[in-house]
Amino acid sequence: MDAVEDIKGRLNIEDVVAEYVELKRAGRNFKGLSPFGNEKTPSFVVSPEKQIWHDFSSGRGGDMFTFVMELEGLDFKGALELLARKAGVDLAQYRGQGSGDGGKHKERLYAALELAAKFYQAQFGKNQTALEYIFKKRRFSKEIALQFQLGYAPNNGTALLDFLKKRDFSEAELKAAGLITQRYRGAGDMFRGRIMIPLHDASGRVIGFTARLLDDNPEAPKYINTPATTLYDKSRHVYGLHLAKEAIRKEKYSVLVEGNLDVIASHQAGIRQTVATAGTALTESHLKALGRFSQDVRLSFDADKAGMNATERAIPIAGKVGVSLSIISIPSGKDPDELIKQDPALWQQAIQTKQYALDWLIERYSDMLDIASAQGKREFSDVTLAVIRDLPDSVEQDHYINRIAELTGVHADALRTKLTTVIRQAPRMRKIANHPPITIDRQQVDHSNLQNKLLAITLLRPDLRDFLKPLIAEMLSEKSAQTVLEFLQEQGAEPINLQHAPQLQAISDYVKILGLQFEELYESLETLELRNEVARLQARLIERYVKHQKALLAEQMRSSDEATMAPLLERARALDRILHNKGE
Repeated sequence: MDAVEDIKGRLNIEDVVAEYVELKRAGRNFKGLSPFGNEKTPSFVVSPEKQIWHDFSSGRGGDMFTFVMELEGLDFKGALELLARKAGVDLAQYRGQGSGDGGKHKERLYAALELAAKFYQAQFGKNQTALEYIFKKRRFSKEIALQFQLGYAPNNGTALLDFLKKRDFSEAELKAAGLITQRYRGAGDMFRGRIMIPLHDASGRVIGFTARLLDDNPEAPKYINTPATTLYDKSRHVYGLHLAKEAIRKEKYSVLVEGNLDVIASHQAGIRQTVATAGTALTESHLKALGRFSQDVRLSFDADKAGMNATERAIPIAGKVGVSLSIISIPSGKDPDELIKQDPALWQQAIQTKQYALDWLIERYSDMLDIASAQGKREFSDVTLAVIRDLPDSVEQDHYINRIAELTGVHADALRTKLTTVIRQAPRMRKIANHPPITIDRQQVDHSNLQNKLLAITLLRPDLRDFLKPLIAEMLSEKSAQTVLEFLQEQGAEPINLQHAPQLQAISDYVKILGLQFEELYESLETLELRNEVARLQARLIERYVKHQKALLAEQMRSSDEATMAPLLERARALDRILHNKGE
């Protein structure tokens, strides 16, 4: 059902779960006490990056829908309705279109936008002014222009409309995609005579455009964006994330700038972990999207008044979301694009000499205010304490209270008293629905944990898949685990691109859970330790299977005669051979 994708695109799983379980950041993930039992050590893990949860104590896991179904005692329809209300999704638009039609409509919009991007690229190659702007004025290479699919919108009014109509797209579809608009003479192209910069979602699909003016006409806006559509929401979209996410994972930080062209210039300079808010105010959704890949976010907004104010507004948002925000200050008030043109090494240096956001804020306001005066002390403490209250670490809070006390000459105890008046109450947990307690079959959970750990290691470590050779599907207790086993046995030692493994698409949440288990349990282990663990897991799995099968055989032998005894004995001997040869 397409409404599911829409809801998942608007909500973060950690926010949904945090209404029921108190979560704390633990590296890339969040951890909390299992809601399915009484425990003192957190075994419940939520992965913002994978958008899944897993409870190690009960073996349960899944997406936000399965979590709400479990905790609220709802069926899928009930969970869908609850999460739709939370996300602001109108389910009527999907029901009204008939089963599956909502998804077909969105696919039509994706197709129209992809064709539009190709059309603009073709027009770009024909327009000398656009070519000179990109390659001479902006100094972008052909490779980077192709990578970001830069294009040009003709200025004749209906060029794109005519092109897409010939490919059987209706005006209604093109309006829904944000590609055309109603003008006084009828429908016409939304964008005219501008450089076109496609906007992509995190998976790389075109969802809209930013259009940049070619000349410096003071009467026209320099940039215009696709209006809000089914696919494009500017408050959630992070420009360039589809090309930056791997670099963010690798470098363990992201660089957040204001403009699309700053992103492109930064990528050309080799700093590919750069993204932008692309002409809109920074929101919680932007920072949460980046926080899924790394908690270290380095912000570089323009040095003008608007940019400084935007930077200041970002600091409490970062505190609320839980990311570590730093500020990049560029010499001489340049923007990243200008600095890169001067020398790319200077941009890299500026990124590395970033300043922690709270230090930046303290320095900014100590320069702006007369902190020797009573009014200055009050205003200074108002601004800084509002940020300090959101710091999750009490030691860090104490450090900054003492620093402010030193700067202002105010006693630290007075600042702590003032801080307690602005501390926000912790969010109240939702009361878990009153449904029968979840019973856990401990033997089944142990078996699931055994098979899942083995599959998790061999999924991520192809060099250890030889240990899967003696296994057969019936040794595993769930169909999804059997599917993964058969897939890995077919792949052998070949690395896997999970995005190009259609056999696993239907069980993608289960595969994500295996990846999460590897991160939590095994990512830091050396190869020898992993090899020993895989050998242990394989042996235990085979021993359990043989023990269970022999118990069944013993039951059958008690009621068998001489005619049926022989095959049962042969089966018992075959099980012994499996047990004997398990390590070969």
